[in-house]
Amino acid sequence: MQKTVLNDIHRQLGAKMVPFAGFEMPVEYSGINTEHIAVRQAAGIFDVSHMGEFWVKGPQAEKLLQFVTSNDVSVLPVGKAQYSCFPNRKGGIVDDLIVYHYEEEKYMLVVNASNMEKDWKWINDNNSFGAELENASDKISLLAVQGPKAAEILQKLTSINLSAVPYYSFTIGKVANAENVIVSNTGYTGSGGFELYVFNQQAPDLWNAVMEAGKEFGLLPAGLGARDTLRLEAGLALYGNDLDDSTSPVEAGLGWITKLVEGNVFISRELFEKQKTEGVEKRLKGFVLQERGIPRHGYVIVDAQGHNIGTVTSGTMSPMLKQGIGMGYLKKGFWKPETEIFIRIRNKDVKAKVVKLPFVDL
Repeated sequence: MQKTVLNDIHRQLGAKMVPFAGFEMPVEYSGINTEHIAVRQAAGIFDVSHMGEFWVKGPQAEKLLQFVTSNDVSVLPVGKAQYSCFPNRKGGIVDDLIVYHYEEEKYMLVVNASNMEKDWKWINDNNSFGAELENASDKISLLAVQGPKAAEILQKLTSINLSAVPYYSFTIGKVANAENVIVSNTGYTGSGGFELYVFNQQAPDLWNAVMEAGKEFGLLPAGLGARDTLRLEAGLALYGNDLDDSTSPVEAGLGWITKLVEGNVFISRELFEKQKTEGVEKRLKGFVLQERGIPRHGYVIVDAQGHNIGTVTSGTMSPMLKQGIGMGYLKKGFWKPETEIFIRIRNKDVKAKVVKLPFVDL
């Protein structure tokens, strides 16, 4: 079991530790709901150092990324980030990721911890272009400071003008005593904030500095439990639940990261083009239960007659709505908001309705 460099700090804070993607990670500290509400109303700090970071460098870097990712890397300026995915050759998704254009001829890819080895093999196997690749995952820690007070907290620790860093942009500078921090206006909660990429040896001091700076604002350490409920309320997909090797980005509602522009020739492009033109048979949609219950991954979705029309991919009790919410792939004909569906929970068909994402006003 691998440990992040912040493992001792999590234990000192009384975190409940669990195995996740080969790492021992904090699932909660003061309680998932408490941490969730802190992020929605003030701020939370997450250790997400288990994520993978790959450098793609050299004159052929852009060509490789244009081929292995579905978005259009050619339009990405230095200092900006781009959400994308690695399509496989069957129209499914190897992983979803963020591409950072760090400097000319140098990009950083941030991939899911559970897919790190698979992704590293995939990008190497497809590197017929001769781009220079480096797996820096074991050198970099990642702290996510999320919530409406995140910028105010971090501004106490840096001379970087955080209000001048737009969404999905980043800059590099000093935060507290940590040098060369990548300060990225990104996150996975829907409540705004920044993600801080820092060398491992500087991560514990930076964590402590953020905790201290955030005290007056109500910042709390938050674990993977709250990270999951927050991303689900925000309608954000999770690889392994809502996305996998058998789901296409078009089916997942990620057509916007599938750029079919002239000259952008990437893996599975023709398949996605066909899906966009002809339509698909299933789509990832959000739903809210109209009765008591909690939808869970794998539950069957049925219509009023009890016919199987889909499967729940993610579900939880929303801490903000106090209702069961979820996402799942639904057959054509059940996609419109307000459509009545039923989630089969312990042999009972619980009424739900299809809704537009996100679930909460963010």
